[in-house]
Amino acid sequence: MNTAENKPHDNEKQEDTRISLPLEALKSALPYLIALLAVAGAGYWLIDPAPPKKIVLAISNQDTNYQAFSQLYGTLLKEDGITLEIRGTEGPLQSLDELRKTDGSDMALLQDGAASSQSNLGVVSLGSLYYQPLWIFCKGRHGISHLSALRGKRIALGRPNSGTSILSRTLLDAAGVNDKNSKLIEIGDEDAGEAVERGEVDAIFVSGVPNTPLVQKLAANPDMRLADLDEAEAFARRFSFLHHLVLPEGALNLEQNIPSHDVNLLAPTVTLVARDSTHPALVYLMLKVISRVHGSAGVLHQEHEFPADKDADFDLSSQAKKFYESGPPFFDRYLPFWAATFVNRVVIVLLPLAALAVPISRIVPSLYIWLVRSRVYKLYGELRFLETQLRNSQQPLDPAAFHRELDAIEYRVNHMHLPVAFSRHVYELRSHIELVRSKLA
Repeated sequence: MNTAENKPHDNEKQEDTRISLPLEALKSALPYLIALLAVAGAGYWLIDPAPPKKIVLAISNQDTNYQAFSQLYGTLLKEDGITLEIRGTEGPLQSLDELRKTDGSDMALLQDGAASSQSNLGVVSLGSLYYQPLWIFCKGRHGISHLSALRGKRIALGRPNSGTSILSRTLLDAAGVNDKNSKLIEIGDEDAGEAVERGEVDAIFVSGVPNTPLVQKLAANPDMRLADLDEAEAFARRFSFLHHLVLPEGALNLEQNIPSHDVNLLAPTVTLVARDSTHPALVYLMLKVISRVHGSAGVLHQEHEFPADKDADFDLSSQAKKFYESGPPFFDRYLPFWAATFVNRVVIVLLPLAALAVPISRIVPSLYIWLVRSRVYKLYGELRFLETQLRNSQQPLDPAAFHRELDAIEYRVNHMHLPVAFSRHVYELRSHIELVRSKLA
């Protein structure tokens, strides 16, 4: 009978034990997991915040090449869920100012050398994109080979504050041509082209890639002559932002053999610059985009020559330096932008988390053990107090009062819920309670 009655009771104990083991394991690991998750969560949002969904790009309204390339950038960025907002400016200096505004642009296209007199604090280069030659056309039967030959002429420099105007004045001033001995007129683009064709100016300065419509139009005009600068190398050595290029014979038009001979040109590069605080994920994405757009060969450069570190005004960003040396980050090569960004952020969080895991794995379990044992030790303290009173009391004792105190401690012990691993502390405390109780007999 007793056996039959005990069996369900034993089974119930076994079932309770079986159910409690996973719960006790979870309780033991829970503080450790909470600490790690707290560190991971803080790192995920604070160490490397999510990148914005928009890039604001400042470009000069006066440069049609900038506008064409920026539209292409926007199309490629849209494939990765990033919106490109184009912010037009009146020239390179205003574009640079946009980067310094609190609510300004994130990036800008600048002609190298145009901002050489400005502070570059807080702005970094993401790389030069292509050569933008300075084309000098003169009306007449004979071209020029030295800029000093333009002294006393009427010269169209380009629109006010434009990169063309800034570069033209720099070169003419070095050659001794200025407002005192020549007529420098700030008009550009089609207005300047029409002015030189009508004979209102003697020379025109144009910036642009070889397939720029105005360059093609002037080069095909039999009354215009493209300057072949014998001093191009000297200028390039004096001004670090300039490059001496040779335009091959027939490069502008093979059928009509334009030009009819090799031509020495001067060319700065067009550079993509950014705030140094721009999110690294957007920097790498933009580097991938410009590599796709500007990586092919052209009339004046080889395949994969651009983008590159050819800028003289701004320091190359650390992300761009790594990109040009070893390519995009590992995950960016094989994953979509959003996935690569997520994985990269997780990895950044895991690195400090791994460093913290070892000390946390030692401190948190020890703290947890101390907290559990402290509940038992508190009752031990009360039991010891009673025993001290029992041993050192100089007056007659009230055994009933002592028994009530011991019963109260024992009741709290019996209703104490501790993990299985700490059960021995409960049994030891019970035996010590009985030991103290025996002294009252």
